Amino acid sequence: MKRLLKNSKKMKLGIGALGLFSLLLSSCLKDTSNYVAPPTALVTFYQASPDEPAMNLALNTNQVNQNPIYYGDDIDYFRAYAGQRTVNLFFTNSLNTIATAPVTLVANNAYSLFLANTSAHPEIVLLNDTLNRPASGKASVRLVNLSPDAPSVDLKIQGGAILVSNKAFKGYSSFLPISGQTNYTFQIMQTGTNTVLATLPGVTISNGFVYTILFHGLANTTNNGDKLAADLITNAYFY
Repeated sequence: MKRLLKNSKKMKLGIGALGLFSLLLSSCLKDTSNYVAPPTALVTFYQASPDEPAMNLALNTNQVNQNPIYYGDDIDYFRAYAGQRTVNLFFTNSLNTIATAPVTLVANNAYSLFLANTSAHPEIVLLNDTLNRPASGKASVRLVNLSPDAPSVDLKIQGGAILVSNKAFKGYSSFLPISGQTNYTFQIMQTGTNTVLATLPGVTISNGFVYTILFHGLANTTNNGDKLAADLITNAYFY
């Protein structure tokens, strides 16, 4: 099974002064042929189900990926038609379905889509990404817990404050302000204890950026590639 051991995933969206809406507005404008494109949303995908084989992602019948998706892989933000869509995940070597779920995408919104849990109980999780410009001299970070068998967790800066507390499986925080700094060490702690479940050492947080810290993997496994881990995802940056 493929496992990408990277601290920073590049689900990165550059947003200028006019903001997210201006990025999507062009898809709704009339062009010289009088064609009006349907309204769209922005969607990313992260494969967080540890024991699944390679897969493909489709919205309705429209396949999104070109290369097989493995555990730990992500897909950058892509435009998707707004409205009622069906997420379909299926094996790369067959048309057999791994998981399917209806979702509602609102025009000019951004979303993070995840495959969570294990192959025996796959779940599709959709989060609305509130990509607001951080305050001057700040970044934003949220925690998403997608470990199905770990206890509830806190997000803490080593030697510092708890940023997020008591998030169970599929729990997540809002995007919280944090000062840009080099060499942060983030710790995922079992809630209410000093037990460290996963660590992100030597992380650089840049002002104007929006991040997700994703906690995933299995607490009860003998496979090193499936053990508890955390990734830093760069969702967006403002310039």
